[in-house]
Amino acid sequence: MNSTLSVIILTANERLHIRRCIEKIKPLAREVFVVDCHSTDGTQAIAQACGARVVEHDWPGNQADQLNWAIDHLPITGDWVLRLDADEYLTDALKTEIETKLDALPAEVAGVTMSFRVVFMGKQLRFGMPRVELLRLWRRGLATCERRKMDEHMVLTAEGRIVRFNGYFVDDNRNDLVWWTQKHLGYARREVEALQQMDSAPPGLSAQAARKRRAKGVYAKLPLFWRSAAYFLFRYVVLLGFLDGRAGFLRAFLQAWWYRTLVDALLYEAALETTQESAAEPEGAQHPLE
Repeated sequence: MNSTLSVIILTANERLHIRRCIEKIKPLAREVFVVDCHSTDGTQAIAQACGARVVEHDWPGNQADQLNWAIDHLPITGDWVLRLDADEYLTDALKTEIETKLDALPAEVAGVTMSFRVVFMGKQLRFGMPRVELLRLWRRGLATCERRKMDEHMVLTAEGRIVRFNGYFVDDNRNDLVWWTQKHLGYARREVEALQQMDSAPPGLSAQAARKRRAKGVYAKLPLFWRSAAYFLFRYVVLLGFLDGRAGFLRAFLQAWWYRTLVDALLYEAALETTQESAAEPEGAQHPLE
């Protein structure tokens, strides 16, 4: 492979994952940057021992800003940039595809999407999810991360074509279910804000990500609580999540029904609070937004 590759990994206490992530991508990469947010579990030392360059940066409040800071300020020299989470890694098939196809891409290709699979409770799930393709590989200087509370994607900053590689990468987080549910409690608060401020797909977003954004807009208009039950049935029955056994059931139930019901409950709570505040206003008082 004549094209050079730079890798960006954002971390905060990723001792469980960082070695695996770096070691699996290191043979392809000219340089690996780990942008760390003051980890206290030894993440930095492990990353350095694996040959990565560690840069500490305060958390700016969301992942998009942290990633964009990295894109704008790191001394990246690779022709292409790959973004990975610490609990992700590339399969051998995808690494081979990058190694053999990257040089042959025409100049008008600015980004590459790739799909991913999830390992949940030790089992790689094959069903229960639509195929998700993410723009994770782009020509240096031609992409940025959209600033959103949830479901942020990379978008191209200049005209260019996006192609898809057939290989996939793996999301394999080794933390336990307590960690998973606590993380999704935080996600739920951010998801509420995202659903309250639905926006259209920006230029430069991949076609698959744009379709997902439109689908979420349709979901946002469905009745509270019923939609989470329907989404679970869609994932577990229509998309055959039951074929993944107990892990498939737990993933579909927790992410599609429990989590989505929690988001709806928070939306319902917010609506109740707004109604109560309106009812408490003195009769004839002018509303501050009027």
